[in-house]
Amino acid sequence: QVQLVESGGGLVQAGGSLRLSCAASGRTFIRYAMGWFRQAPGKEREFVGAIHSRSGRTYYADFVKDRFTISRDNARNMVYVQMNSLEPEDTGVYYCAARGGAIEVVTPREWDYWGQGTQVTVSS
Repeated sequence: QVQLVESGGGLVQAGGSLRLSCAASGRTFIRYAMGWFRQAPGKEREFVGAIHSRSGRTYYADFVKDRFTISRDNARNMVYVQMNSLEPEDTGVYYCAARGGAIEVVTPREWDYWGQGTQVTVSS
């Protein structure tokens, strides 16, 4: 069982940056791949990127275009996403998720645990 709590969302102007954090409970954090998803109003939840449990290898959605970087600190049970060059289209609720297994899984239902989300709003 893993419990996830996101933080770091807020309002930022286009071109700005935000760093989201996700705190995970439980001693088995290192066993889980960690992912980030987002959901804009009226749209389905979409995959942003993910990081492997031990190797640190990452996988991103195409729209990230080298703007976002996901990292994790297994000693602190934390995962982060650094978001640069933000655009109004990046607005939405950002969710942290965990699953045991591969990171190249973009379907939300394939992820086992979810946080409550944190709002990111990018103004033009």
